[in-house]
Amino acid sequence: MTKPTPSPSPTTPAPSPTPEPERWPLTGALVEGDGAERPALSVKIENSAPARPQSGLEDADLVWEEMVEGGITRFNAAYHSTVPEALGPIRSVRPMDAAISGPLGGLLAFSGGVQPYIQKARDAGLQVLMEDGGHAGFYRISTRRAPHNLYGNGGDLLAQADESHKKPPPQQFTYAADAAGASAVVGGQPAAGIDIRFPRTNPGWTWQAGGDAGRGWGPGVWLRDEAGAPQHAADGDPIVATNVVVLRVEVVVTDARDVAGNPVPETILAGQGAAQVASGGHVIEATWSKAGDVKPLVLTGRDGKPVQLAPGSTWVELVPTSGGSVTVG
Repeated sequence: MTKPTPSPSPTTPAPSPTPEPERWPLTGALVEGDGAERPALSVKIENSAPARPQSGLEDADLVWEEMVEGGITRFNAAYHSTVPEALGPIRSVRPMDAAISGPLGGLLAFSGGVQPYIQKARDAGLQVLMEDGGHAGFYRISTRRAPHNLYGNGGDLLAQADESHKKPPPQQFTYAADAAGASAVVGGQPAAGIDIRFPRTNPGWTWQAGGDAGRGWGPGVWLRDEAGAPQHAADGDPIVATNVVVLRVEVVVTDARDVAGNPVPETILAGQGAAQVASGGHVIEATWSKAGDVKPLVLTGRDGKPVQLAPGSTWVELVPTSGGSVTVG
């Protein structure tokens, strides 16, 4: 009698890999709900005394502080996870803005500027929005005098993105899963504050372990000050950051002049240099490198590994190697 052929045992399908949670590319924070498919919006925001308090800085994902004429500073603030209605005061473009915003591949909004610098931004693949160019989204307020009274509406500016500038930005930095895993926390030294000196301005950052910036970024913030006075936004919110990245950079004088006749400086954002990265009340020494205007900034630790930031907002301080200083305490 022929024995029946046994039926093959049913196989259990291999479990599907758990998908990685979606994170905002400019903060590394988890996306709650549907992620926005909008592009990044970079805005040039003034930082002279008549411009304070500014509007919108507290909502930026990334802020770069750059030296301009006379040794004062100006901000290049990038918005993606949150886009506020009021942004400003908005001022003109500078030569290093192409290298700052180029890797984001989105829009760059400013009041005007020297034609070669405007073209440099376009050459970096950015869509340029200018008040001088008649673009929508800009307006002036009556409570301040020109040129400190030009503002922008974030939604109206973003609505002008053309078909080649509608993609979300690529991730710029490497992020840990949470604040406890940030490189500075894991391998850095405790720090209560960071004192930064440009030729004519003196910003600082103080660690507040109990501070909360909201937006799911976790506890602890770096609180910003200007010459020791806490800096606030126009709505009264303190200006804070989850990470502070300090780059020592070369600043050169260009042939261009501002309206007062001062030479326009340019921060060289190519090559490499020394860096310090602050997260979670700790600071770690690092090296920064950048291969070109459209290439992202890379932060490398002394161990040769990428520096991981804590999820949240990041301020990048472009401190001149000549005429600038950084003190960590």
